[in-house]
Amino acid sequence: MSIIAPSILSANFATLADEIKDVERAGADWIHIDVMDGHFVPTLTFGPLVISAVRPATKLVFDVHLMIERPELHIASYVAAGADRITIHAEACVHLHRVIHQIKEAGLPVGVALNPATPINVLENVLDDLDMVLIMTVNPGFGGQQFIPQSLHKIRQLRALLESRGLGDMPIQVDGGINATTAKLVREAGADVFVAGNAVFTEQDRGAAISALR
Repeated sequence: MSIIAPSILSANFATLADEIKDVERAGADWIHIDVMDGHFVPTLTFGPLVISAVRPATKLVFDVHLMIERPELHIASYVAAGADRITIHAEACVHLHRVIHQIKEAGLPVGVALNPATPINVLENVLDDLDMVLIMTVNPGFGGQQFIPQSLHKIRQLRALLESRGLGDMPIQVDGGINATTAKLVREAGADVFVAGNAVFTEQDRGAAISALR
């Protein structure tokens, strides 16, 4: 069954706690939190203080996606703020194995994200240590971008690799340009966790929007 993780990057920041409660009522499974530092990606979003402020709004999983340089310096802060899962970018980590285990030692499931131009073979030596892989289906940094069709081949490649390694139960997350149409395509390619921002938060009927993604 698909996991739907609305991205609060597309929410109304002035009423963020209420926005989170609303998508929970609408049927969201996780809340996806895109943390951007203005360096690894051009945009600056929010940090641990915002996460801790909205943590009481829901018991849903806070799926924290760190699009930041040197994430190893900040893991403890995001754990303390209330993250339930943390995903880091392979491209942002000089010592990827070390950061993966830093997160695992903090007791959280860990994911690694790959930008569109990053091949899946960079995960070859850490795949057994992961709980999830995130395939970016747009270049990270902005909401509302168009889905990159070549991502489908990459998802299929990753799903085949996981199966060949006996890791067929590991979820593949997708993030970027996900709507009712592209959700069907990525599901068929092998993805199971769908991050959607505009496709949920800009809709009047968010329950219907989430149902359309499943």
